[in-house]
Amino acid sequence: MDDDDLPRRRDDVLAALTRQSLDPLSVEELDERVAVLESEIARVKAHKAAATSHKAIAEALFRKG
Repeated sequence: MDDDDLPRRRDDVLAALTRQSLDPLSVEELDERVAVLESEIARVKAHKAAATSHKAIAEALFRKG
């Protein structure tokens, strides 16, 4: 089962974000939103890379031991 198949929690910030209407936002507000989201994507990717690295190091350690 994919994570996409699971129901999202009602308090899920990402779900709320995707439901928010963009119509009332100005072009400047949309640009700001895009910049914030791009920064968050970069932060999540960096955290994922660090977690993947830590996992690989731990797996290598336990294989040698």
